[in-house]
Amino acid sequence: AAQAAGKLALQCSQWQAMRVQLVRLQQYSNAHSGVPKPWLLPTFPELVKHNVSLHCNKHLLDFHIILMSSALVFIFHFFPGLSSMTVTVYIAEAAPSDQRGRLVTINTLFITGGQFVASVMDGAFSYLEKNGWRYMLGLSGIPAIIQFLGFLFLPESPRWLIQKGKTQKARRVLSQIRGHQNIDDEYESIINSIEEEEKVTGAGGTVIWNMLNYPPTRRALIVGCGLQLFQQLAGINTVMYYSATILQMSGMRNDRLSIWLAAVTAFTNFIFTLAGVWLVEKIGRRMLTLGSLAGTALSLVILGLGFWLSAQAAPRVTLHPVDPSGQNVSCTQYNFCDSCMLDEKCGFCYKLEGSNVTESSCVPIKTLSVAKAAWGRCSNETELNKEGLFWAYNFCPTIYSWMAFLGLIMYLIFFAPGMGPMPWTINSEIYPLWARSTGNACSAGVNWIFNVLVSVTFLHLAEYLTYYGKGDIFFY
Repeated sequence: AAQAAGKLALQCSQWQAMRVQLVRLQQYSNAHSGVPKPWLLPTFPELVKHNVSLHCNKHLLDFHIILMSSALVFIFHFFPGLSSMTVTVYIAEAAPSDQRGRLVTINTLFITGGQFVASVMDGAFSYLEKNGWRYMLGLSGIPAIIQFLGFLFLPESPRWLIQKGKTQKARRVLSQIRGHQNIDDEYESIINSIEEEEKVTGAGGTVIWNMLNYPPTRRALIVGCGLQLFQQLAGINTVMYYSATILQMSGMRNDRLSIWLAAVTAFTNFIFTLAGVWLVEKIGRRMLTLGSLAGTALSLVILGLGFWLSAQAAPRVTLHPVDPSGQNVSCTQYNFCDSCMLDEKCGFCYKLEGSNVTESSCVPIKTLSVAKAAWGRCSNETELNKEGLFWAYNFCPTIYSWMAFLGLIMYLIFFAPGMGPMPWTINSEIYPLWARSTGNACSAGVNWIFNVLVSVTFLHLAEYLTYYGKGDIFFY
C-alpha cells in the first residue's frame, strides 16, 4: 500500500513542479524582459493589455504564443485540481487504516519536494541570459512523462473495483497491496460499507444532499472544508508563488539572490513537512494543527513588522533631475522611495555608502525594459557600474530585508508540519466510506477556489493598499 500510495503521491509533486516553473519563469521574465509589474498566471486579456501598452515590446510573446501560453496555464490548473482530489481518496482507500494519516502526509511531502527541486533548477537557469526560461519550463515535462509511465502499472483501488462488480479482481488487488496479511476481514468491511452507501443513496437524493441532511457527515464536511479554507487564507500559496517577489518588495536588490532565497524557503517547507510525517502520529492531528496556526500567526506578524519598518526607513529622494525632453513627469516630484515605487512608471536610482542611501533620484523607467532608467545616470549600464550606482524597480533599499526573510522562514517552519498536510490528512479520515469521495472532492474544491482568489488578488491588493498598507499596516 505504501508503494502504491507513494507512486500516486508523486503525481502532485510533478504538477506542483510545473506550476512553480511557470511562476519562476514569470519572475525571470520580470528581470529580463521588461514587463512593468510582476504578473502571475494572468488572464488572456491582461496579457494582451501588457502587449499593447508596451507598444509591441519585442521581448514579449507574440499573439499565438500568448494564446498557447493561456492554454498551458489552464491545463496546469485543471489537472492538478483533479489530481488533488483523486490522490487523497486513492490513498485513503488503498492504505491500511493505521497508516492512512502518515501516507496522506507523505503525499504533501512529495509536493513540497517538487517545489524545492523546481526552485533549485530555476535558480541555476536564471544565469542564462537567453532561453533560460525555456529550460525551466521544458524540463518539468521529463518527470511528468516518467510518472505517466509508472501510472500504467498502478491498480484501481479495491473499493472502486467492488463497486463496479469486479469482486475477484478487487480481492487480487487487495491481496497484492497487503502482501501476506489476511485480507478477509478488510474485504468484508469494504463490502459492508458499500452496502451501507447503497442504502443511503437508494433512499433518494445525491450523496452530497444526504451528507448535508445527516448531522455527523454535515459537521465533518464543515470541518473538512473549513480546514482547507483556512489553509489558503493563511497565505501559503502566496508565500510559495511570490516568495522571490516578496523578498524583492522587502528590499532585496539582487534578482538572482531573490530566486535562490526562494529556493531556501522551498527547502524549509520540504524539511518541516518531513517533520510533520513524524509528528502526525506522535502528538496527534489536533495539537499539531493548533500549534501550527499559532506559530503561523506569529510569523505573519513578524513579516508585517518587517515591511512596516522598511516603510518607516524608506530613503528620501535627494536629487530631482529635469527631464531632457522638457516634459513634466510625475516621477521627479516624489520625495520618498516608497512613493516612487508605487508608480509603475518610475524607478529609484541611488548610491550606497555603507548602509546609507545617498544621491538618490526617482526617474522614469525605459520604455522597453524596467532594468534601466529612461534617461539620466542609471540609463547607461556602463556609467551605472562606473559610478557605483544602483537601480531599483519595485523595491526600496532597506536594512530590514532580513526581517522579511526571517518571517518567511518562520512561517514555513510552523506551517509545513501542521496546516500544510493536516487538512488533507483529516479530510481523508473523518468521513464514512460512503461519503469519503464526495467529502474529499468538496474540500479540495474549496481549497482550489481560495487558492485562486488569494493568489490572483495578492499583487493587486498589494498595489492598492500599498506594499506597507494604508495606515502603515501590512494587511495582506
